[in-house]
This record gives sequence, C-alpha cells and structure tokens, in this order.
Amino acid sequence: MADVTVSQLAETIETPVDRLLQQMQEAGLPHENADDVVTEDEKQTLLAHRKRVHGESDAEPRKITLKRRTLSTLKAGGSGGRGRTVNVEVRKKRTYVRRAEAEPEQAEAPSAPVAPAVVKAETSRTADEEARRRAAHAEAEAEAERRRQEAAERAAKAAEQKAKEEEERQKAEAERKEKEAATKSKDAETEEEAKISARKDKRDRHDLDEPDTAEKRSKHGNRKRRVEELLEEEVEELLEENVEAIVDEQKEETSTLGLSSARTKRTPGRHAGPRHQFKAPTEEIKREIEVGESITVAQLSQKMSVKANAVIKTLMGLGVMANLNQTIDRDTAQLVVEEFGHSIRFLDDDALEKSLEEDMALEGDEKARAPVVTVMGHVDHGKTSLLDYIRKTKVVSGEAGGITQHIGAYRVHTGHGDICFIDTPGHAAFTAMRARGAQCTDIVILVVAADDGVMPQTEEAIQHAQGAGVPIVVAINKMDVEGADPERVKNELSARGVMPDDWGGDTQFVRVSAMTGDGIEDLLEAVLLQAELLELKAVYDGPARGVVIESELDRGKGTVATLLVQNGTLRQGDIIVAGQQFGRVRALSDENGKQVKEAGPATPVAMLGLDGTPNAGDPFLVAPDEKRAREVAEFRRDKANDQRLSSPAANLSNLLESFGAEAVKTLNIVVKADVRGSLEAIVSALAELGNEEVRVNVVFSGVGAIAESDVNYAITANAVIFGFNVRADSSARKLIESEGIDLRYYKVIYDLVDDVKAALSGMLSPEVREEIVGIAEVKEVFQSKKFGSIAGCMVTEGTVYKDKRVRVLRSNVVIFEGELDSLRHFKEEVSEVRMGTECGIGVRNYNDVRVGDQIEVFDTREVARVL
Repeated sequence: MADVTVSQLAETIETPVDRLLQQMQEAGLPHENADDVVTEDEKQTLLAHRKRVHGESDAEPRKITLKRRTLSTLKAGGSGGRGRTVNVEVRKKRTYVRRAEAEPEQAEAPSAPVAPAVVKAETSRTADEEARRRAAHAEAEAEAERRRQEAAERAAKAAEQKAKEEEERQKAEAERKEKEAATKSKDAETEEEAKISARKDKRDRHDLDEPDTAEKRSKHGNRKRRVEELLEEEVEELLEENVEAIVDEQKEETSTLGLSSARTKRTPGRHAGPRHQFKAPTEEIKREIEVGESITVAQLSQKMSVKANAVIKTLMGLGVMANLNQTIDRDTAQLVVEEFGHSIRFLDDDALEKSLEEDMALEGDEKARAPVVTVMGHVDHGKTSLLDYIRKTKVVSGEAGGITQHIGAYRVHTGHGDICFIDTPGHAAFTAMRARGAQCTDIVILVVAADDGVMPQTEEAIQHAQGAGVPIVVAINKMDVEGADPERVKNELSARGVMPDDWGGDTQFVRVSAMTGDGIEDLLEAVLLQAELLELKAVYDGPARGVVIESELDRGKGTVATLLVQNGTLRQGDIIVAGQQFGRVRALSDENGKQVKEAGPATPVAMLGLDGTPNAGDPFLVAPDEKRAREVAEFRRDKANDQRLSSPAANLSNLLESFGAEAVKTLNIVVKADVRGSLEAIVSALAELGNEEVRVNVVFSGVGAIAESDVNYAITANAVIFGFNVRADSSARKLIESEGIDLRYYKVIYDLVDDVKAALSGMLSPEVREEIVGIAEVKEVFQSKKFGSIAGCMVTEGTVYKDKRVRVLRSNVVIFEGELDSLRHFKEEVSEVRMGTECGIGVRNYNDVRVGDQIEVFDTREVARVL
C-alpha cells in the first residue's frame, strides 16, 4: 500500500488530525504537520502505541480503583415507645486489575503492511471490549448495592427487635422490684405490729403477777414510762421514714431534663418504696435554636436554657447593649448561639401566608379581561375632568379645592369595550397613592396640560410608570385653552425618556380636551390598542385575589373597602383576608352604589364585612374558612406590633453619639381622616416636616370620626387634634371643651400641611442678628484715676451709644468685646455721639487701648425663623 499523509490517515481511521498528531508524538514519531508522509513502518509503530494505550499490550497489569459512599436513614423503635432515626453510611472501595489477554501461539512471520481498514477494525474491537467490561462492572456494582441495602434493612430490623426486647425486660424488672418492695414493706409492718403486741401482753401479765404494793406500783410506773419512751422513739423513726419517702416522691415528680434517677433499697417501713438518686449530666447538651427575623433577649435565653445575664454579657462582648425585652436581629442571634456551642435554624416568618396562597392557588383556563388603566399627572392638569367626561359624571365638582384627594376606581362601558379606570391624586403628598396605582395597573394615561407642560408630579408619574414597567399613553389636555403648545409638551417629555410614536418612539400622544370632548374617542382607541398588544388574560373560575384600592369607616355601614379584583371571582359570602383584617363579604356594590352578587377580574367593587380598615395597597385573597383567615390576620397584626414596639439594641457608637445631643422639640398630633389613603398621605407628609431642632410626632392616627378615646390620647400626649373630612362626636366635643384641647378641621391636605409648618416655625428658636450702628477711631489715649485709660476718639461712622455693646479692633482684628463705662463730650456725660464729633470713651474692664484702634458699637436683634 502506498504511503499516505497524516491528514489522509486521520480521515481513514476517523480521528481528528490534531488528536492523531498528538498520538504520533506520544508514540515517538517525528510528524508535526498534517501534510507529513506516513510510511508503513510508522503505521505499525502507531498501531502498537494505540494498543498499549487501550490495554491490549503485554505490559504490566493495570489497576482500576472505585470508591463509593452512600448515605441512608433507617427508623428504629426506641425506649418509651419513641422512634429514633439511625444514619447509615456505607463506604466501599474496590480495586479491579485488568490483565493482558493471552495471544495465540503462532509462527513468526514477516510483518506485512497493515491497511487502514485493519487499524479501524482493531480500534472498534478495542472500544467494544471496553464497553462490555464497563457494563459488567456496572452490573456487579448494582448487585453489591442491592445486597448492601438488604443487609442494612436486616440490621435495622434486628436493632428494632432488640430495643423492644430490652424495653420489655426493663418493664418486667421494674414490676418485679415494685412487688418485692411492697412485700418487704408489708412484712416489716406485720413484724412491727407483732413486737408491739408482744410487749403489751408481757406488760399485762406482769401487772397480774405482782402484788399491789407501793414499791411495785412505782416499779410498774417506771417500766410503763420506759415502754412509752420506746414507742415514741419508734413512731419518730416511722415519721422520719415517711418524710424521706415524701421528699423522694417530690424529687421524682419535679425532676428536670438531663437528670437520671436510679432506684435504691431503703430500710423497710410503713411506707417503704423506691428512692431516687440525683445523677448530673455527663455530656454537654447541644440544641438547635429556631430563630425568625428577630428575637428578644429573653426568648433567646429561654430557648438555649441559659441565664439571661449570660446572654447580655455575651452581647456586651459583641458591642451590643440590650436588655431583656429588646430585640436583636438574626445575624446577632446567630453569633450568640454559636458562642454557646449550639446550632441555629432560621425560620420563614411568611410560611403561614405562603401555605394559604398555595392552598388557594388558581386552576383553570385564562380568558381575556378588560384593561386596568391608571390616570396620572400633575395637580390641576385635568385628570378627573377627563374621567368625568368619559363617565358622564361630575366628580371634580365634589372634590374639596377642586383637587382629587382620594383614589377612585371605575369600570366604564365604552363603544370600544370595557375599561377599568383608576384616578390618582396629583398633589405632592400623594406619592404613595400614585406608586400603588402604577403597581396594580396595566396601562398609564399620563395627562399633561398643553399650556403648562411637564411639572414635578408629571416627572414623578413617569418614574412610577417606568419603575413598574407599565406602558404609557400621553393625553395632552386643555387643547381648547389659549396658549396651548403641544409641541412643547412633546419636547419636554422626549427629554425625559417618553418618545412620541411619530418621532420614532413607542408612546402614543393624543390631543384631547376634557371640556369639549375633542380627542376622547381617539384616546380610548389608543388605550384599547395598547391593551390588545399586551394580551391581557385572567382566570375567572376560582377564589378571588386582588388589591385594596381604598378603605373608610362609615358610621352606619362599618368598614367599607374598595377592592380591585385581579384574578378569580369575588362572591357574596366569601371569607377574605386583606392585610391585617379579615371578614365575610356581607355586601358588594359597584362604583354607582348598585348591589352586585359577584365581581370578576378587572372589576372594582365596594365591600362590607371586614373587621377593620385595611391599608390602601394591601393585597387580599379569599380564604377557605374563617379559622385560616383569622390565623393569617392575627399573625400579620402580631408581626406589625412587634416591629412597631421593638426598640433596636443600641451599640456603643450610637450611645456615644447620643451623649450631649440637644433635645429636639416635638409637636404632638392626633390625626383622624375619612379614608385610609388620605390618612397615609397626611402622615407621610407630616413626617417629612421639621429639621434637627423641631419635628412632628403623630402619636395616633386612624380612620373615622373623632371619638372620646382619641381626645384622651391627645390629653395624655399634650397633642393637637386634626380632623380631615371628619368631625368629633358629642362626647368628644364636650371633653375637648372642658380640657381646652386644640381641635382643627381640614378638607384640603395642603392647608393642613401649611398650618403644621407654621406651627413648627413658631417653635424654632429665633435667630440673633447683629447690626453695626457706629465706629469711632482712637486718636489719643488719656489716663484717668477713676476710669483708667480713656480713648480720645473721632466718630467716623454712624452713632456711638453708651448703652450698647462694643468691640475693640486692632488692625481689623477683634481683641476685646464688652460694654462702655464712660462716654463724654467736652467733660459732659452723654448718651450718644454722632458722626464727625469728638468724644472720650472708657471701655469697662479694658485699659489696653492704643492709638489707631477702632471701637465698634453694635446692636443685636432677634429675627423669627421660618421652616
């Protein structure tokens, strides 16, 4: 066969060229390139090398060592009827030796050229043999594993049988000892009674035998007293034995974990029985401590079974100052637990809520639903007026100040389809409301006034929508107003990342007028087009879940919560959990007040039946029964109370920073509002007021009318009561008048914020400002026996007053500050000297006045500060 190149040989034996070159180099051949020629002798050398690599050479036997480690658990019965888990670990090491096969004896023949096909066949045969060996090895391993598992099961069964036999033997031994003790006690009692009876009979016989003489009667009396003494001693011994038995029984009842008791024999008596002996634990007990998000020091010490002082001492060593009732986080608790040698396991605080969500999971086919659209924008840009025109209502005329202060939800039937609208306030205080509106919506309509352009709340609405990943449809409103400039609005919005579609962006811009109705149909078409692109779907059959839009407390109806159903169907009679509240749905009504029996996805409804007002934005879901709903609601309340009442442990750096800090003046306020959303907006707006000197402290806030309990809060905390769209009842008004509490009513949120800001400004300490009223230059210095150094001065600016404070300046540097002792003009004492007049000035307690110094006269006045 003719010589071939390396590349041709690689193609023949189906091996990559680089791999073949590597094998040729390992075989000691000089080939380095794919174009090098391979002779027949070199092919034989390469074939021999490949056989050696695959174990077909006559070299020494090759060893293969396999290691395997398996873990399993077995449950075996223990003493006391309690099972125990046995961890079984099996480690196996097996070595296989692969020896060369015996070659058949054959006569040596001259080597013939080996064809490429022969090389390929040899390689294939080697691979098949290797696969067969591996399959046999796998079968052997599987058989060994099966036998090992059977042996482990037999060992577990034997251990369980042995434990049962040991338990029965111990029980029989205990019964036998109890019977022996009872028999010994009975025998001892019978023997004691026999001794006493024998003594009595002997005494009676002795009395009959002795003559009745004085001497014998005296001896008899002595013997009688001796017998009584012996009886008293025996009774005392029996009492002592009974006391010991009682003490032993109490020890047995009150024995703690880790103390083992052993029965011992005791002197037989009337109540003889088994005695217990204290046996101290010989090994250190290690526990697994369960910790949630946080834990108090007292709870941690109880779980570790150590004294609280030791835990506090360990915390001090870690730089944390905490008392028994203070809370530490899970990281600090982990350090403390590991310091005491225990292990820690973190608990999931939301396990109860997750289990409820898993139990009420939705199952069913998804169907198309109506889009949820949130209208956002700056205050007074026409959001509610736009919705009024779409709904053919007049909501804006009923809002205080002409601005929206509540979040509202409406389902509108249009010629293009149903749309659920959510109207959000545009005032700066309602940031949280707008954020909630963007989180629970599908599309955002950004309303921008054509004559006003982009304003601060417009930018905030864009940020909320982009943060929630919600598409935006821009409505350029007030196109009927003179001075409308839609191009300006486009330029300003494009600079903030909202690019119009006609400029190459993906945001639809629609020009509308809420007063004339121009462009409203185009806006609805744009919204529904965006909804079709989103392919909105929801499950209709199943337990409902959604979000709380708003909640309020009505005097006649109770808690009224506005819910937006996002999935499933909410029906009358369902039991729901909303935030920290729960209850049965007693009634459902739409936005027009009409009673309905059920509400599907993308439908806002007003619901009656909750036991309290949930926070706006809280999720709600239907629970399977009232018990589960109450458990989840109470768990959330306890969790919120723990977070509110827990005071974090102070560390050393915080303590050092607090030393010497000036007290901050606080304005205590009690706030009551009509709805939960407005209350949240007011509290958040008040929390932002103040500085390092003054701040607002909302001691209590709630929804509903001002009651007598709210007034008691204000009396205790010396607070002012603010009512937002609510009034005080008769009993509360009487208490307010008698106690002189400051009560104020508001219906516009920024009026309330302005009044609180003015009150805080009045609490600020006034600013002291200085005003220079005159400057005198020293021309000569005279000495006076009465006043010391007298400066002869010329008033160069303003007027020098005797009753005002002065500074002495030398080279424009203040060297003294004090008061005037004397001010004279031609030896006459005067109260003031005007500019251009000579005078003599004596500075009190200062005699180092020199020629060229300046005496500066200044006045101080207090200026009220504004927050």
